[in-house]
Amino acid sequence: MPPSRLAPTDLYLLREGTHSRLYEKLGAHPADSGGVRFAVWAPNAARVWAVGDWNGWSDADALAPREDGSGVWEGTAAAAQPGHAYKYRILTPGGEVLEKADPFAFQAEMPPATASRIWAGAHDWGDGEWMDGRARRNALDAPIAIYEVHPGSWRRGEGERFLNWRELAPLLADYVNDLGFTHVELMPVTEHPFYGSWGYQTTGYFAPTARYGTPEDFMAFVDHLHRRGIGVILDWVPSHFPTDAHGLARFDGTHLYEHADPRQGFHPEWNSAIFNYGRNEVRSFLLSSAMFWLERFHIDGLRVDAVASMLYLDYARGPGEWIPNKDGGRENLEAVHFLRELNTAVYREHPDAFTVAEESTAWPMVSRPVGMGGLGFGMKWNMGWMHDTLDYMAEQPVHRKWHHHRMTFSLVYAFSENFVLPLSHDEVVHGKGSLLGKMPGDDWQQFAGLRAMLGYMWAHPGKKLLFMGGEFGQRREWTHDGELEWWVTDLSGHGGVQRWVRDLNHRLRDEPALHRVDFSGAGFEWVQADDEDLSVYAFVRQAEGAPPVLVVSNFTPVPREGYRLGVPRAGTWEEIANSDAASFDGAGWGNFGAVETAPVPAHGRPQSLVLTLPPLSTLYLRGPLSNGATT
Repeated sequence: MPPSRLAPTDLYLLREGTHSRLYEKLGAHPADSGGVRFAVWAPNAARVWAVGDWNGWSDADALAPREDGSGVWEGTAAAAQPGHAYKYRILTPGGEVLEKADPFAFQAEMPPATASRIWAGAHDWGDGEWMDGRARRNALDAPIAIYEVHPGSWRRGEGERFLNWRELAPLLADYVNDLGFTHVELMPVTEHPFYGSWGYQTTGYFAPTARYGTPEDFMAFVDHLHRRGIGVILDWVPSHFPTDAHGLARFDGTHLYEHADPRQGFHPEWNSAIFNYGRNEVRSFLLSSAMFWLERFHIDGLRVDAVASMLYLDYARGPGEWIPNKDGGRENLEAVHFLRELNTAVYREHPDAFTVAEESTAWPMVSRPVGMGGLGFGMKWNMGWMHDTLDYMAEQPVHRKWHHHRMTFSLVYAFSENFVLPLSHDEVVHGKGSLLGKMPGDDWQQFAGLRAMLGYMWAHPGKKLLFMGGEFGQRREWTHDGELEWWVTDLSGHGGVQRWVRDLNHRLRDEPALHRVDFSGAGFEWVQADDEDLSVYAFVRQAEGAPPVLVVSNFTPVPREGYRLGVPRAGTWEEIANSDAASFDGAGWGNFGAVETAPVPAHGRPQSLVLTLPPLSTLYLRGPLSNGATT
């Protein structure tokens, strides 16, 4: 029998909960002497077999428990080969027979089939230039605009078939580069049994879903995007998992990966199981999954889903439905420990990658270093900004003056975390309608309002994220069944929104003031925050050594002529972006390309501009590099 792949150090790290490369040790691996070596953690099993295509799914290949008490079962199947489907047949102490997919499988059968596949493929990577320089592209002072994508419904092939990763790669890269996004964020590509879960009910934490091709196909996809200068972020779900019979739930007949007590181990909102972060081997499993995607697939960032549900023991639970921590509180101390371990490991091993938390509460220091008492994430989604902005934009313009503070409140806390501003898939599903549909008024007002909101968003401190379809104002709510309504981009209004997003992305890249100081108050200065009667907002974005950019939004359908705003520098302010321009299907109001300051004090500044503010619009005006200078 071939020697075990598990060294004493591996067993120590597994039991300690810090092993981050278990995928090299557990699972199915071709043996040098032939056949395939299997290893699975099932400490409470009475017997374990590897069953699959090569042995007719019989009990011919029994695994043996290690004698060190680790709970790992090992063995070699001489006839097994890469490509064979397999499962672990587990006899529980109570006599129940379970058939489980491999938790460490690199490939799975095409759903609805549920077996794992032996995989030993590889990819000849050609993204060295990207990998050598991605620290700069992923830096906190870099321009980052993320295009969120669901691979199965962005584009479809003939007969509504899914596109393979290799087919999708050039189409997506062309489109993303044309619109100027810097990164793509993929909704979970980990294997999942129910397509309608969009990947958030994961069963294969090391396997790209077979719906879009093989692991090599996904590697080729990432490689292609990298060669085209596009970063790839994955949504990753360590918060919960489905209870499908072939998955992790009751893996060896006991609650191995999940808590046994449903007050801790069952998620009432999502009808799924919750990981037991207090079990060291479970933390090693999750750490290894995160590291696997970063290392084997060259992923640039992990957006960690549902962090709030991990942090709070009473999340989605009423009184008596949860168990307090050892101190009597509602904080999940074991999950906090895991998240800190996760981020420490990621930034230690891959300092040029990043993590992002989808965290919707006021938990402090989510994106601050672990050494400072933070959770250690690189960035955090700003859910408060998203809700306030969409709520404000849903108001009829005549009523917006009563809700003026919703658009200013985010700046009270904007620099307490490293924020990403998300307009994600969550806002265009389950009856919420599309982004365009949230805008009140007739067609003209809806398109103008959407352009104005996106202009405000792109200038607001924080990195940007926009879900697919929002960039051209798709009218219907997103559905995973079928592709986006691409045909509408040829229509007036939709095409204008798309061209506006392209212009915003290029402005974001070209103007250091709009991206270099996203996470410090030094990069932002209010000019007009209190004009609730006219629903006008104005602020300056700035960065040392770069021209400042004045941003002005008018959220009423009434043009405002002769509007005076104080500015920090004297000279010419060039109008570099106008959401009402005719090229974006707007009405064409504006300031003839540039405006000169006058020595008239306003808003506490000795120099001011007199502007025409188009209806339902956002303007960007680039100022002089220094007082009286031209750019």
